[in-house]
Amino acid sequence: QVQLQESGPGLVKPSQTLSLTCTVSGGSITTNGYYWSWIRQPPGKGLEWMGRIGYEGISVYSPSLKSRISISRDTSKNQFSLQLTSVTPEDTAVYYCKAAVRRWSLWGQGTQVTVSS
Repeated sequence: QVQLQESGPGLVKPSQTLSLTCTVSGGSITTNGYYWSWIRQPPGKGLEWMGRIGYEGISVYSPSLKSRISISRDTSKNQFSLQLTSVTPEDTAVYYCKAAVRRWSLWGQGTQVTVSS
């Protein structure tokens, strides 16, 4: 079955770029109908959908993050990645990758990212 694993630095300095990768196993990120998302949860707050990349390679972003976010994929490695530029302490959160197709979805375990000098 499909499994997801987030990876990346746990500490990022303010003004730098946050980069995370989600490695997908048990299925291809190009399989028709699948959408691959990034979602985060700041401490004490609710979940925030950040954006997604589809099986066809098209990315869609949250309007609130559109100027700072990029989601891309590497089909040779079966991975998709998040880049968030110009981070501030408000970007501190647990970051999750998620797979979805029709009514089915699967989340990664999440990775803590702290923005601090």
